Amino acid sequence: MTGTAPTASRTLRPPPDYRLVASIRPLTFSPYDPCARITGDTLWWAARTPIGPATLALQSSGGELRADGYGPGAGWMVEHADAIAGLRDDLTGFADLARSHPVVARLAAQHAGLRLPATGLIFPRVLRAVFEQKVTGKEAYRAYAATVRHFAEPAPGPVSLLLPPEPAAVAAAPYWVFHPFGVEQRRAETLRRAAAVADRLERSTDSSTATRALLAINGIGPWTAAEVVRVAYGDADAVSVGDYHVPNTVAWALAGEARADDARMLELLEPFRGHRGRVCRLLEAAGIHAPRFGPRMPIRSFARY
Repeated sequence: MTGTAPTASRTLRPPPDYRLVASIRPLTFSPYDPCARITGDTLWWAARTPIGPATLALQSSGGELRADGYGPGAGWMVEHADAIAGLRDDLTGFADLARSHPVVARLAAQHAGLRLPATGLIFPRVLRAVFEQKVTGKEAYRAYAATVRHFAEPAPGPVSLLLPPEPAAVAAAPYWVFHPFGVEQRRAETLRRAAAVADRLERSTDSSTATRALLAINGIGPWTAAEVVRVAYGDADAVSVGDYHVPNTVAWALAGEARADDARMLELLEPFRGHRGRVCRLLEAAGIHAPRFGPRMPIRSFARY
């Protein structure tokens, strides 16, 4: 922890209906995320920017959003604060699409202040998404938090946060380092491969380019790629194909069907092309889930990869 005064600041003016906490929720893994924290109306988020480590504080007050940056990368953080907050989210055309389905129209109205964040940073999201492959949310968080603490590097700023691990350090770590964290060799090797090409991933100019680069990595499939680009680029059309629960949720909300496969999910989402991921995010924000049959199962995630 270094420095209590921000080294860069900026005041943003979001639209009147903007909701900070709902919009930036995807940036935190849990209330105990070692790299992020939401306290009241403030997000504290630590990351490694292209010009150095930094912590961003986003605070909503009086209709304004104050962005304060700490550390060597503070200037980059503050410059990109509007994107990180979701204020660059382009909703063009969504209102017309939403009106085509009563459930989507209702959710779009109820959650009108929800925006999709775009961090501009790929590897931190890769770290989380790989750990989420084929396991429950609890298991994924345990692996993520333990890994961050293993490579522990304090983040700049007045709050006690840790930086996501340096990709080079992850790439150099043998796979068995991750075993005590509940990560088997397959996911550990996938993460190490992604870490080895992190510089190339971060140079991706858009969501499509990043998706192609991610899919070229052995062990990363459509689910992981979508989970990454939805947050790194604010891709409103990214759909997590291969998730255990999302097809059922979409089918239940849009067609009253309790169970569905990926093909049926994509069929139901097709009228919202360009904003298919946004529809999924609205369903998540609304807490909609398909009925459960048989033994109780965790909400997340049992994704493929």
